[in-house]
Amino acid sequence: MQVTKLPLFVLFFASSLMVPMPSSSIVCAGIAMAAEVKPFGQNGSNANNGTPGENGEDSDNLTIFADGSPLTLNLVGEDGQRGESGKAGEDAKCQNQPTGVKHNLQAPSGGNGGNGGNGGDGGNGGSLTVYATDLSQLQQIFVNASGGKGGQPGQGSKGGQGCRCNEPYWTVETCSGNPGDANYRCTTLEFRCQDGKNGASGVSGAFGRDGLPGQLTLINLDQPLQPDKPASTVTMAALKDKGYLLSKNIWETRNGASSLFAPGSVIDDQYLALVNRLERSFLLIWNAPQSFNQFAQEKMTLKYENDQDIRVDVPDSIWIEGTTQQRNNITQFIVYNAIYKKDATRLESKGLSGREQDLQLTLIDEADQSNLIATKFDITYSITRSDPRFRPVSDYTTKYQGEIPEDLVILDGDKFTIDIGKLPIESRHLRSGLGVEIKIVATRTFAGYTDQQTITVKDVLGPFR
Repeated sequence: MQVTKLPLFVLFFASSLMVPMPSSSIVCAGIAMAAEVKPFGQNGSNANNGTPGENGEDSDNLTIFADGSPLTLNLVGEDGQRGESGKAGEDAKCQNQPTGVKHNLQAPSGGNGGNGGNGGDGGNGGSLTVYATDLSQLQQIFVNASGGKGGQPGQGSKGGQGCRCNEPYWTVETCSGNPGDANYRCTTLEFRCQDGKNGASGVSGAFGRDGLPGQLTLINLDQPLQPDKPASTVTMAALKDKGYLLSKNIWETRNGASSLFAPGSVIDDQYLALVNRLERSFLLIWNAPQSFNQFAQEKMTLKYENDQDIRVDVPDSIWIEGTTQQRNNITQFIVYNAIYKKDATRLESKGLSGREQDLQLTLIDEADQSNLIATKFDITYSITRSDPRFRPVSDYTTKYQGEIPEDLVILDGDKFTIDIGKLPIESRHLRSGLGVEIKIVATRTFAGYTDQQTITVKDVLGPFR
């Protein structure tokens, strides 16, 4: 227990009061220091709070096919349980108040009462799915899908009783010196006892929340509804051999669910109704000269984009030339050519040949796809007086930069020959013995796809074979 300081009451006896005293005795007022406060007895313990009530269980969901037969459906959620009341606070243990002590006293206080536990929440009503092609048949069905009631709260309990002081005030006289001496002084000190407090009462818990009513899903079919498949990722092999069916269920939110059933039925007012089911097949048709087997395990992503169209996303690793056409409820994706993206940037230098105006650079398409891929070349031609083949060089000077005209590029099968010497480069910058850095940027285009590759050749000009 924390010790507190209380003011000390001091009675002062002055000589001016003219109290008859022996001539040898003098009574004087003394000033006492603030007295210490000491507790006695034992405070009561605080009580435990009440346990909250358990939540009610949700009702099971139910699916039925309406055929006009009378039905009574109980889908009520379970009620929440009552919360327990808090326990009463413990009374203080008073014991006997000490007497004649030279300090203030604090009587013990009672313990606080416990709070009541909250009521448990009610369980939700069960959801009901009804297949019905004739809505009038629902009038033969009585359904109660109300939520369970929330539980009552526990009550808070009273606090324990505090102790009362038997003697609220008392005095103690203290003297110094010997009677009759000039320095003889007496002081009377007053002390007090503070009553203990009653413990605070606990507060009651909160009511549990009522459960939500169950919801209706109405399906105008006489057979189980298949789940949505509005999108999927499928191997090209599966799309070519069997095709794939995408579907989309179209729902509408409506009001007035209770009025569809027998009078007195209880269910959430808003409900979902199936208004349409869309189905469309997708088929991959391979009319490309390339072997299908190398692409068979690649995956395409299909998405039912609106009421009619299926969007197909081809993997980033593949470049496809194709078209989409619609036939009845089938989307056909016809492929005319297909290459891997990596094969668009497999050009390799085979070095320089010729000299001066006959200087040429040869590039080989290692993927041998240049009969399908359009290619445009840009060049940066730089010279140096150093030999750039074996160590880094920093004194390059650019003498030409720009696009290489198509008439200076010859494609023969998988081989490109570029007539660098016929570019508008001064002949003195093409003479033998100069170090060169030739940077070629190849822009490769196929069926709307584009990628670039940079080929850098470092050499010393000479009479190449």
